[in-house]
Amino acid sequence: MISLIGHRGASGYRPEHTRSSYELAIAQGVDLIEPDVVATKDGVLVVRHENEISGTTDVAARPEFAHLRTTKSFAGHEFSGWFTEDFTWEELQLLRCTERIPHLRPDSAAFDGEERILSLREVLDIAREGGVGVVVEIKHAPYFSAIGLDLAPLVARELRAGGWQDPGSGRLVVESFEESALHAVRSAGIEAELVYLLEDEGVALDLRLTLGSDAPSYLDQLGDIAALAGRVDGISVAKSLLLDPAAPAFAAEARERGLELFTWTARPENAFLEERFRGRGSAAEYGEWRAEWRAIREAGVTGVFADHPDLARQVF
Repeated sequence: MISLIGHRGASGYRPEHTRSSYELAIAQGVDLIEPDVVATKDGVLVVRHENEISGTTDVAARPEFAHLRTTKSFAGHEFSGWFTEDFTWEELQLLRCTERIPHLRPDSAAFDGEERILSLREVLDIAREGGVGVVVEIKHAPYFSAIGLDLAPLVARELRAGGWQDPGSGRLVVESFEESALHAVRSAGIEAELVYLLEDEGVALDLRLTLGSDAPSYLDQLGDIAALAGRVDGISVAKSLLLDPAAPAFAAEARERGLELFTWTARPENAFLEERFRGRGSAAEYGEWRAEWRAIREAGVTGVFADHPDLARQVF
């Protein structure tokens, strides 16, 4: 059975991480919804894909917050914009959500400005009321820890307060691109499935910060599924790794060892499809998404993140 996960809700149809996006995903039949978690200045967990929010809110058009625009550097990367950790929860409530990729999803952009940012607690309540599970993704844990906002205990607090450690509370998955963040949540006493996110290139930030040049790459880690199986409950990989014609041996081994095998992200637009599945239309038009998704299904996945849950149900 493949679990269908509403990626930031039904983010192909509504601005991501909004109430309407999550509720639409539930109405379209997902098994779980996925909130990405970052923190405010006063330690409230909010759901945004990134802590930099100029692309997903109207903050740039808010003169009262112009002074909060800044440039930040961390681990060799530099970013400019507005960041959740510079706002209080009360201040963030004044902003309104916008479509992140309006040039590809103009129908979703028609809903810009209608909804506010949600807290993790609110999304947990939406999931409970909708009778679905949650996949809580912890974002940028090393960075937040470095500025004094340790996400693991904050996540643990919200999960307990929201009833997600109570008997019969529903399926709970915690995922992150940093394995250390997963173990920190478990060390905080949370019972959940731990799923490790792996890119198709690069090195996990927590490993790079602690091991430097000796840090294994994501691909190195996928070459040792036995070790991962001893530490986590599942892996979630970029779909490009499953669509490689060379047939990823890690996928079969992951299943053999009882790991969940998730993948991201099922999107029908040409812009996101592997080249061989793209149609002749524009980047925003739908290509041969069914064919791509069937190939993903045949790789043996147990869970898939989708922006358009109604379409994903047709294949998965």
